[in-house]
Amino acid sequence: MSLLSERQKEELQKSILEYLHTNNFTDAFNALKSDAGIDYTPDPKAKYAGLLEKKWTSVIRLQKKIMDLENRNSALQEELSLSPAKRAALQTDWVPRAPAAYVLKGHRGQVLKVAFHPTFNLIASASEDATVKIWDWETGEFERTLKGHTRAVNDVAFDSKGNLLVTCSSDLFIKIWDVQNEWKNTKTFPGHEHTISSVRFMPGDLQIVSASRDQTIRIFDVASTHLVRTIHGHTDWVRCVEPSDDGRLIISCSNDQTARLVDPLTGETKMELRGHDHTVEVVVFAPVAAYAAIRELAGIPSTERSNRPATYAATGSRDRTIKLWDTQTGQLLRTLQGHDNWVRALVFHPSGKFLLSACDDKTIRVWEISTGRCVKTVEAHGHFVNCMAWGPQAPADAAKANGANGKAEPEKFVNVVATGSVDQTIKVWLP
Repeated sequence: MSLLSERQKEELQKSILEYLHTNNFTDAFNALKSDAGIDYTPDPKAKYAGLLEKKWTSVIRLQKKIMDLENRNSALQEELSLSPAKRAALQTDWVPRAPAAYVLKGHRGQVLKVAFHPTFNLIASASEDATVKIWDWETGEFERTLKGHTRAVNDVAFDSKGNLLVTCSSDLFIKIWDVQNEWKNTKTFPGHEHTISSVRFMPGDLQIVSASRDQTIRIFDVASTHLVRTIHGHTDWVRCVEPSDDGRLIISCSNDQTARLVDPLTGETKMELRGHDHTVEVVVFAPVAAYAAIRELAGIPSTERSNRPATYAATGSRDRTIKLWDTQTGQLLRTLQGHDNWVRALVFHPSGKFLLSACDDKTIRVWEISTGRCVKTVEAHGHFVNCMAWGPQAPADAAKANGANGKAEPEKFVNVVATGSVDQTIKVWLP
């Protein structure tokens, strides 16, 4: 059974006859003519003249092209397998290094905060220019601007699913933006009596917690926008607030040179962390992944019960130091010195091995937690570095669920860091 149609057969036979005739293979020409029963008179002007040779050379050319394309394809596949998502699996110890992959420009004032969307390749940046901008961190492209605040936007955060974005501003308002619905500003909370410096969703995403220059921390209900609780304790501007993973504690820091642990249900202060000589700019809870390294650093024996969230915390201050604390006892475990200006941002490496700090000395420093040594300094921006964030990470409970089959799965996280600066740019750092 032939693969050729009748027309193709006729074309092939006539071009073979033409080839045989041109090359004076008279016997073969006559034999094919009688076997195939074709009545054909060779004609150098006919379309069959030279057709066989043309087809033959084009097949060889196409074969070469296919081989080239296959080689290119396999090279690209290899490159793709090292794309940020895949490279992340290979490089659990990756830390930022110069130069940055992208420099995002567009804000007309300093960039005060950056936040990663938990699932999409997006970052939100909050600026002194009263706007929030959304960017694609994988391509470096600008997506949109969110307008609504009338003064500097001091903080920005996504909820755990990435459906809502919350912002707070010096205009005394907190706003919620609906990511699914064209990023519309759906709720506005009259928040505090003075500049609002920090805002976060509480675990469960039903409440938000905010900190202000009016010296209070406030908890609001997202659905109704009602104020649930006002927490007093700090005696000066509250700079930063963060809830623990289980939502049982919140930690805050202030110009009063302290950090405080508070029970969000009662507003009661559980612990006060004193030791800095200047405004405490930033405070973060250590992830459970970092506990082993922190214990090694402080010489604490490992006990099972201390794997609960919020056992350790880190603070960064205008006194140029970073301090690691045991939040249960209030004990200062270690002071990390090396920056020569205000420390503005702290981020624990998802592996738990490193702590990253951003500073007004224009650098990012990488600290090895188990030894307390600075192992890397990255010249990050042309001006003060205000903020820093690590890319999306699997929530702690998802990691536990994965590990339920007896062997703990490695934490899922993406190797990408974003920083924002007084130089009005955001930088994206990729492997």
